[in-house]
Amino acid sequence: MEVFSTTGRKRETYQVEIKYSLLWECALGIAAITNSRLLNSLEKPTSYWKDVRTSLSVDLQAQLDYVEKNNTWKALLQLLHQKDFSSLEAFIEYINNLTDRELIYQCIPFIAETYQPIREQAADKNLEAIEQLREATKDNPFFPSYISFICTIEPQQLKQHLIIVMSGWYKAAVEPELENLKSVLQTDAHTKESMKEKMEPEEFVEWATGGIKYLPEPSVYKVLLIPQYIYRPWNITADLEGTKVYYYPVSNESITPSDKYMPSNLLVLKHKALGDEVRLRMVKLLFEQSRTLQEMTKKLALGKSTIHHHLKILRSAQLVGIEEGKYVLKKQSIRSLAKEFEQYFQQ
Repeated sequence: MEVFSTTGRKRETYQVEIKYSLLWECALGIAAITNSRLLNSLEKPTSYWKDVRTSLSVDLQAQLDYVEKNNTWKALLQLLHQKDFSSLEAFIEYINNLTDRELIYQCIPFIAETYQPIREQAADKNLEAIEQLREATKDNPFFPSYISFICTIEPQQLKQHLIIVMSGWYKAAVEPELENLKSVLQTDAHTKESMKEKMEPEEFVEWATGGIKYLPEPSVYKVLLIPQYIYRPWNITADLEGTKVYYYPVSNESITPSDKYMPSNLLVLKHKALGDEVRLRMVKLLFEQSRTLQEMTKKLALGKSTIHHHLKILRSAQLVGIEEGKYVLKKQSIRSLAKEFEQYFQQ
């Protein structure tokens, strides 16, 4: 049955905002060094993290152990989103001036609009509310234990810990690279602002994050993009009231801004992936419809191991994904190529 619309309304989408700060970079550095299971997947070698760790004072190392045990890096990020802080000193002053209840409430993660009253009760140390939040977040690897910790710790002890670890890491890891880090984050944010004018919000978020397809959802009105260097190549996601947050990895050309001929890594990966006859045939097959590995093997008359190898390259270039057991072409990633070229030529 065909439907003729007379409303003239487009499907609603979200607004995109880009912000950068050395304080976010600092908090994410604390998150990175205390996530031992992830360290070997980060761009900086494991030796870098070991050297940094051993160079720290005994007290700061103890504070980082406390972070690793209780995931208090999450509290730092939650607090950093309360306002735009001009400096570390302003952030510390803000923490010191919070009432005990304000501190706990702001450190509890946002789950959903319907859970806001329960979040309020949990901040008042209501045991039933705390358990409800734990149950609601049971699929998250650390939220339940983090919520219990935040809602039961003595607030002044938490304040002292957050201030010491943030100040210590900032002095040890951010200040020595301050000007370079500031330049990298600023360059990337400005580049993204320029590209944002050429793309629709959903297309832009997918491009900026290197392939994350975020569709509009109820009660989310804004996507906040925050460039980060320390956690490359990972995207870190978070939810705030009315906002989806992506701490996304800065691009290659932002790291070497003086080299105007440096292309983005994703642009290079895309063109390498498309520069092969078999992979182009696979792209066309997937353009027609989503397909299983077996279907593609049959269509192309090639071995499964060969098809799998080519699909791995296409996936690493963010051109192909998997949905419901089938390979799908990320058509928006193909369509954005011309705009990426334009951005590269104009930098």
